[in-house]
Amino acid sequence: MEINVLTAPGLYGSGPQHWQSVWEKMPGYKRIEQQNWNEPVMSDWVHTIETAVAEAGPDVVIVAHSLGCIALAQWAQQTKLKIRGALLVAPADTEKQTFPKAASGFAPIPLAPLPFKSIVVSSTNDEFASPQRAIDFANAWGSRFVNAGNKGHINADSNLGEWSAGQSLVDELVRNWHTL
Repeated sequence: MEINVLTAPGLYGSGPQHWQSVWEKMPGYKRIEQQNWNEPVMSDWVHTIETAVAEAGPDVVIVAHSLGCIALAQWAQQTKLKIRGALLVAPADTEKQTFPKAASGFAPIPLAPLPFKSIVVSSTNDEFASPQRAIDFANAWGSRFVNAGNKGHINADSNLGEWSAGQSLVDELVRNWHTL
């Protein structure tokens, strides 16, 4: 099976009700399985992303959530591999004092432009990043910004099910990446 989309969950992974887990049941989707979801180390996560992208090839789109967005931004600064694009959903502000200390090496957050097309999606009431901080990430990364409204951390608790609005953004990156 050809993999078109890799998902990159955040801290603790994405449980069965999370939209990423729902999407992973569709053809062409595959999760980047990290070795340690509960006490992640940035360098380990970056290495795992590198391996997954090398296996999937350059036409892949990565759909990252929360801490996965920060790991992807770090990976982008280190890799020589190419991808088609990325959807960065609810990037976590790992520089906030309230961010879980179990995550190691995820600060400072890379703020260099990403070398691929990208879209940042954020909520107006995300506990892990303020709306302005998410806009700052999008601007620094050269990403288009999408305000998802009042959706919390855009996770399982947000009750999004298949999250069709997010799927539309992925479709945009997969099919129409050259027009972004």
